Amino acid sequence: MPELKELIALCCKQLKLSSNLAERAMTQEGETNQEYLYHLLRNEVSYRKERRITKLLNSAGFPRLYERSQFRTDEIDFPSGITFDSLMNLEFYQKGKNIILYGGTGTGKTMLSILIGIAACNSDIPVKFYRTAGLINLFSESKLKGNLAALKKKLEKAQILILDEFGYVPYDRTGAQLLFDYLSEIHERKSVILNTNLEFSQWVNVLYDERMTTALIGRLTHHVELILFPGGNNRLRESSINEAWGRINTREVGNHDEK
Repeated sequence: MPELKELIALCCKQLKLSSNLAERAMTQEGETNQEYLYHLLRNEVSYRKERRITKLLNSAGFPRLYERSQFRTDEIDFPSGITFDSLMNLEFYQKGKNIILYGGTGTGKTMLSILIGIAACNSDIPVKFYRTAGLINLFSESKLKGNLAALKKKLEKAQILILDEFGYVPYDRTGAQLLFDYLSEIHERKSVILNTNLEFSQWVNVLYDERMTTALIGRLTHHVELILFPGGNNRLRESSINEAWGRINTREVGNHDEK
């Protein structure tokens, strides 16, 4: 029996099948030879899919992973025809659209973009997540080192690019120009999800160049779903300091009533 297992493992290696298939071959059951083979191959397909998804999630660059149940939709202004479920079903991607998530800090933009990215990975769609300032710095550094083509090749694998915290800090002019060039290159070839707390009229304050800013807005909004986050800061609302302020306010109201 051990010899047969080793022979199966050798065949798996030659056929570029997972070594786990040799393990399963020794325990897999089936009423007929054909049923046995089908179950064995079906498990191999499932195993490979799980590995691909794990690889996509690990290479996406998400700062952390979330569950759908963690996300609140009651304070989001979805445009007509767009729902949380339609985003999770990647309908925007299938239609070749971008997404812009606009709202204040801590309102859930990053979480929603990551959840969309996770849904894409689970559907075998490569994703890259970057804080915008970080990607701009990467472009600048790659340009200086002569590695810009290698960076673009790395980005080319992604079908959805998520840019988080756009506009939180002014950007390096050269890097901003390189980011603009790249977004122009992938226009209508990939979907971009951009999270920002800046109105379009204020983008020039971080990109500096008015013509480039106008062109970038035009490209991103050519096919876009704009989702608004008008709610308050969820991180502050859920933090212990907010609970402390609530207790202080309660005491103040009580002291006022006693007077």
